[in-house]
Amino acid sequence: MRDLSTIIKAYDVRGVVPDEWDEDVARRIGAAFAELVWQESGATAVVTAHDMRDSSVPLSRAFAEGVLARGVDVVEAGLGSTDVLYYASGSLGVPGAMFTASHNPAQYNGIKLCRAGASPVGQDSGLATLREWAERDSYDRVPGRTASIDQRDLLAGYAAHLRSLVDLSIIRPLRVVVDAGNGMGGHTVPVVLAGLPLEVLPLYFELDGSFPHHEANPLDPANLVDLQAEVRRTGADIGLAFDGDADRVFVVDERGEPVSPSAITALVAVRELAEGRGTTVIHNLITSRAVPEIVREHGGEPVRTRVGHSFVKAEMARTDAVFGGEHSAHYYFRDFWRADTGMLAAMHVLAALGEQSRPLSELTAGYSRYAASGEVNSTVADAAGRTRAVREAFEQQEGVTVDEFDGLTVDLPDGSWFNLRASNTEPLLRLNVEAPDEARMTELRDRVLEMVRA
Repeated sequence: MRDLSTIIKAYDVRGVVPDEWDEDVARRIGAAFAELVWQESGATAVVTAHDMRDSSVPLSRAFAEGVLARGVDVVEAGLGSTDVLYYASGSLGVPGAMFTASHNPAQYNGIKLCRAGASPVGQDSGLATLREWAERDSYDRVPGRTASIDQRDLLAGYAAHLRSLVDLSIIRPLRVVVDAGNGMGGHTVPVVLAGLPLEVLPLYFELDGSFPHHEANPLDPANLVDLQAEVRRTGADIGLAFDGDADRVFVVDERGEPVSPSAITALVAVRELAEGRGTTVIHNLITSRAVPEIVREHGGEPVRTRVGHSFVKAEMARTDAVFGGEHSAHYYFRDFWRADTGMLAAMHVLAALGEQSRPLSELTAGYSRYAASGEVNSTVADAAGRTRAVREAFEQQEGVTVDEFDGLTVDLPDGSWFNLRASNTEPLLRLNVEAPDEARMTELRDRVLEMVRA
């Protein structure tokens, strides 16, 4: 039996097609997922959607065959972004499966799974069982019903739902450059933003899973270059870059300068808190310290969590948080089944910009208080040993506090801090540093990197 540990990871299914997984594996995973949700909740239907990759349609259809074989119906939403799948799961009240490898290169594909209401499925909440059952590919239960497929177009409903949450009809006219990176933003943006006081200037809206222009990974600054140039060339008010499955959005201001996801988290948090429907805001431990400061200043209660969507969503459910944000530009909304949606975050930024007269750089300046390194990766043979050496170098210093909530976080007396985390899948240590100014950030970053790479 095939070992699926290489593709069933902490948060989702991900791997190279067909080297690491293929239609047979997708069929087994479909059967295992149907059995899992049937046994947990008596679910009689699963909704699927897929991105524009060449392998997504055959894999999603094979998955559907596995679901049907276990007596569970399939609702095929067809082509869509990941947040379209979350909308489908939330609005229909059924578990879901999104076929995408997000920002990964063309040879990859994957599955993002959720329970009814877009509730996450992670390593400790179903994926380990799913892997075991898919590897075994045999079941004691005989399906008690004949299942069927129902094809539905849910894009219009998704757009209507988002537009009911953020009213862009009354903002001042804005010129917006959108880089879809040949990903699913090219499918959803024209529908969601149609008929609004926005002049949308499209970059790479053609759906193409080979990503002919650049990788659909805006976290890499190299993939923002075209957007930045087009914002400057056209005199646009704002630039938006979506990743491959459009569940993340990155923002560029009118100067072509990137706006940090932490600043966007703070901006959207302030808007959500102003609605008066909740006070708790989730932020992962790598977001800027400006985020909890600003949340408190606006009457909110910040809650720190580990990195990763399953942790954020679990804390949102536990605390009934109104909003959550991560340093990686994942933004979560209680009004969107606590799921992450790049489109809704983008709409909040457009609303904030269009409801007043200042340029985006001035609007966001108050949310960017410190100098940050961004994530710096180092390949190391002994991640645990290097982390231990860094801890020992800092923990005895006066005024220094250390915690291991998620990796190693070190707080220094001058307000500087850093987090060092080992990758779950690669021999990497990921370093994030923040300090009161650029010079101090650079000094601290280089000091820690010297120890990590020694």
